[in-house]
Amino acid sequence: FSDGITEDIITDLSKISGLFVVARHTAFTYKGKPVKVQQVGQELGVAFILEGSVRKAGARVRVTGQLVSSKDGGHVWAERFDRDLTDIFDIQDEITHAIVDQLKIKLLPQEKKSISQAPTDNVEAYTYYLRGRDFFYRHSKRYFELARRMFAKAVELDPKYARAYAGMADCDAWLYLTYQVNLSTECILELADKALALDNNLGEAHSSRGAALTAAHKFAEANEEFERALALDPQSFEAHFLYARSSILEGRLERAAKLLERGAEILPDNYQPPCMLIQVYRSLGQLEKGRQAAAKAIPLAERELVMHPEDPRPAHFGAAALIELGEYDRAREWIRRAIAIDPDDTSTLYNCACAYAKLGDHDAALDLLERVLKQGSRSYKDWIAHDSDMDPLRSHPRFQKLLKPGAEDK
Repeated sequence: FSDGITEDIITDLSKISGLFVVARHTAFTYKGKPVKVQQVGQELGVAFILEGSVRKAGARVRVTGQLVSSKDGGHVWAERFDRDLTDIFDIQDEITHAIVDQLKIKLLPQEKKSISQAPTDNVEAYTYYLRGRDFFYRHSKRYFELARRMFAKAVELDPKYARAYAGMADCDAWLYLTYQVNLSTECILELADKALALDNNLGEAHSSRGAALTAAHKFAEANEEFERALALDPQSFEAHFLYARSSILEGRLERAAKLLERGAEILPDNYQPPCMLIQVYRSLGQLEKGRQAAAKAIPLAERELVMHPEDPRPAHFGAAALIELGEYDRAREWIRRAIAIDPDDTSTLYNCACAYAKLGDHDAALDLLERVLKQGSRSYKDWIAHDSDMDPLRSHPRFQKLLKPGAEDK
């Protein structure tokens, strides 16, 4: 709940053109750590730090906030709010306006309207939405599924809750594109369109629309949606990552590299951008950059495996990084681990096939690839066309037979 309040205040402050506000992911790297305000200000290049706490008990909530100068550590403003939980949006509004007043920022009319607009009048729906965002940011299949349930409950409680519809679409887009879950792209579009009909300025809804349009091979329309998402939220890791995947499918690898590089800057603890950059750099002939990305990826993937041992993705993504650095035995161990965690997941099977192909285990790679094409989405054929990991297999008769039209149906 506290994290959600923090994120909402960051979002409101970011809407003000007269302020530079660090992204959510950057701010949260300091969560739970003893830090010196002057040091944080110097590291982030900001003049002020907003810190505080949230305590919730039953139907009451206590929120404290203080604005501190990073120059000398002095308090510019401080306040404590003891209110009913139903007043939570008023508290957020008061905190935002207090900061604007103290920093003598002039609000534009649209900015005044935007930051004063409550996302829902149902506090229970809002609480479910916050739970959903918390799960969503953990970026694993299980947590995307949990997040979607929370967003669906929020919509059930408030059928006009735009951000909850956007959250559902966002989860479905990630599950469809990165985990190959059998979902309807039409359903993703419907959810995104519902969110945008209620609020056209939701970056995540535009990003989800872009993902669904990518699946339908409508790349020009998808690009427009992704660009709109980035214009609304330039700090969105999700928009950068999904846009990069779309760009790879379209064959625009230079753009994919830039998007993944920016994604890695926004969320430096996430293993996925550097892992994907290995393949992209190799396809672009930038082999040294690929090795550097692999060196960054391995400790991040290891950390993710410890935190989420139920998720095969860091194991099969990390295997690619190990191969890049010549750690072949360890890579085979990670491949076996990924398959043991989820032996029926097509994303796992495909990435393990890529790893085996690079290791020279062609029969093992083709066995897995055959299973992928039989049970996975047809978009895999498009991905294979631009995937340099598949290069060792391209002249193999079994590979060519698998890629023939209709071969996956036999």
